[in-house]
Amino acid sequence: MKFLDQAKIFIRSGDGGNGAVGFRREKYVEFGGPDGGDGGKGGDVWAETVEGLNTLIDYRYQQHFKAAKGDGGSGANRTGAAGKDVVLKLPVGTQILDEDRETVLLDLTEPGQRVLLMEGGRGGKGNAFFKSSTNQAPRHAQKGEPGVERWIWLRLKLIADAGLVGLPNAGKSTFLSAVSRAHPKIAAYPFTTLHPHLGVVDLASDARFVIADIPGLIEGAHEGAGIGDRFLGHIERCATLLHLVDGTQENVGEAYRTVRHELEAYGSGLTDKPEIVALNKIDAIPEDELGDKIAELEAACGKPVMTISGASQENVREALFAVWDQIRKARGEEIEETAEPEEPWTP
Repeated sequence: MKFLDQAKIFIRSGDGGNGAVGFRREKYVEFGGPDGGDGGKGGDVWAETVEGLNTLIDYRYQQHFKAAKGDGGSGANRTGAAGKDVVLKLPVGTQILDEDRETVLLDLTEPGQRVLLMEGGRGGKGNAFFKSSTNQAPRHAQKGEPGVERWIWLRLKLIADAGLVGLPNAGKSTFLSAVSRAHPKIAAYPFTTLHPHLGVVDLASDARFVIADIPGLIEGAHEGAGIGDRFLGHIERCATLLHLVDGTQENVGEAYRTVRHELEAYGSGLTDKPEIVALNKIDAIPEDELGDKIAELEAACGKPVMTISGASQENVREALFAVWDQIRKARGEEIEETAEPEEPWTP
């Protein structure tokens, strides 16, 4: 299934049905007179979040969504049927924006949310509604109110507790596959990850969180270099960031600063989030160089650095517990020393 996180669609609510002009004229039947019924209400447009969806691909092949028009009224005081509603099934984490792509109209963050986007037009009144003592035979009826229409943007921001950031080939996909059941593409060339992936990490029965892997950032990503930085929107909701730095490259400090610069250029508070920095691929670093790499990276980030290897899973569990502690702090939970389960851990 192709990943799509932005879509522009046209929505329109249904027109109300017209009221009817009718008269009851039956021989030997008293109380005749106007009996034109009202028109039916036009269909509404709803947005509803559905679990199990993680892409907007359905809105690539259909961009126009129009609710049905209400039926017109008829004689014998019969009201027309209401128009059928349109329900937009959306993934959790979808934002609905105005046509300017800046004004956020709705932010759907909970499963099962159902919000009215557009109300259908009201049905017109039939001539029976206008009957009075001074107007006993009205010969006019109302027309139904027209529906409303607009273009909107759908933008998906995945719901994840932690986000993986780093340069291309920093080992993010390998790390994600090692700690969860996700199966991102892994290869020895840059930009093997072309769209975000989610994985569920099970540390213990009461320690579970979702981690997001996004495509790697390169210098100038905020200006469109590489894949760009638009996928950073998928980690805006994260409680913490796990910044992986490839320890096999020559200048690990410069690699860290490059990614941080792109996060600052993107904005949206990403640089204010708690960050855990990890020197990755330590299984491929000679022991006599490891100390220098750690010192260089700590000087660049100004904080202690963890050392891990996604391939051999060395110190991976310790990094996950550090991430879990940050997530619990963001949730307002009291942090105690987490007791590791006795049984061996498997992803």
